[in-house]
Amino acid sequence: MEELRERTLASSTVFEGRIIKVKVDRVALPDGRESDREVVLHGGAAAVVALDDDRRVFVVEQYRYAAGETILEIPAGKLDPGESPLACAERELEEEAGVRARSWLPLGAFLTSPGFSNEVVHIFLATGLERAAGCRPPDDDESLTVRRIPLQSLKRMVASGLVRDAKTATGILLAADAMETGKRGAPV
Repeated sequence: MEELRERTLASSTVFEGRIIKVKVDRVALPDGRESDREVVLHGGAAAVVALDDDRRVFVVEQYRYAAGETILEIPAGKLDPGESPLACAERELEEEAGVRARSWLPLGAFLTSPGFSNEVVHIFLATGLERAAGCRPPDDDESLTVRRIPLQSLKRMVASGLVRDAKTATGILLAADAMETGKRGAPV
């Protein structure tokens, strides 16, 4: 696959915000032609499928300005500098759902949109849930509603297109597979 690699000739940052950075790179294609690549740089994120003892998943409804609609999502958030994906998942679960988990299973990591972004989301299955005493509040810019929905119902919602968020759809399908194959998380 090395023969498909593009080589960076020049790079220019055109925007730097608190969540993303955008750059435009001039690249040499494998056949010698040149092209521009617009790249969104993102520090990564973690997401949690938090499954209670009744096989219900904690999800949040949140208005997403870019999508222009309220989205059903698993708890998730961006990694802070130097933060591990697991630490981020633990923090986001507490902030968004008000619970902590005793067991964690990494379900995988995926590129959200590799055509223009380097963002990677790490997904975890959290079980052995308990209410978090004195839990952290959601971020200042978040307004959300917490719900618990059966895992199998969410799986059907993914298949029918009612769950449109990619990390949530991926997480639900990976968690359902983990539960069906008997994979279990490790105590934290």
